[in-house]
Amino acid sequence: MLSIGAFAQIGQVTHRMLRHWDTAGLLVPAHVDEFSGYRSYDPSQLHRLHRIVALRQLGFGLDDIAAMLDDGIDGERLTALLRERRAEVEREHRIAAARLLDVERRLQLIQEENHMSRIEIIEKPLPAVRLAARSAVVAEQAENAAFIGPGFDAVAEVLDAVGASRATPIACFASAEDGMLITVGYEYSGHPLDGVEIAELPAVPSAICGVHLGTMDRISHSWMALHEEILARGFVPSGPCRELYVRAVSDDQSDWVTELQQPVERA
Repeated sequence: MLSIGAFAQIGQVTHRMLRHWDTAGLLVPAHVDEFSGYRSYDPSQLHRLHRIVALRQLGFGLDDIAAMLDDGIDGERLTALLRERRAEVEREHRIAAARLLDVERRLQLIQEENHMSRIEIIEKPLPAVRLAARSAVVAEQAENAAFIGPGFDAVAEVLDAVGASRATPIACFASAEDGMLITVGYEYSGHPLDGVEIAELPAVPSAICGVHLGTMDRISHSWMALHEEILARGFVPSGPCRELYVRAVSDDQSDWVTELQQPVERA
């Protein structure tokens, strides 16, 4: 018989791991002293130990390993499982590689500019949104504010008149032949109303998003930083961008919080 220490040393595993496998029923000691609780293993169990260690190193979970060892597994089934595991490892590698590139870009930015990015940027899907809205084509970017604020006020007046809530204020910007088509509104699930239009913003599988803090007169700088990051990550814009006004209460805009959302696809 082998003590737990000797058995662990041969298998290059810890005592704690052996106890865990015992509790899980994966590798039960050949003998457990009824007084001391001390575990002993038969040398014939080394083959099972080595198989468990090998399968764990391949990334299989304990339930999968137990099924393989107890029910038996032929070469064809093992090959299929290993191919599935290979696909998982390749996917994990791609994710890790993308994260590494992101970290390296941020390190380079810090070294070159000695400060963090003006906005924190993430990738995520966007849900479909149905808006009670107003829209207009604006010829010049300087005219955006002249439409956006009054546009939201006009929609809010209609919603307030029928007792509908004003949730999730969003502005959507799409290129038009004569300028920029801007749609502003609030999320709305009711019947059509006089004085507003219903705008359906589709779900987006992937968007690069960042948060702009403070006044609208500097939001263009945040958009520039966002689009620089989009290109750096190997994406290109794939649809109209959106601004989600998370907080927009104070008149001086100093505490405003705006999420910038740009749908993207791989370049």
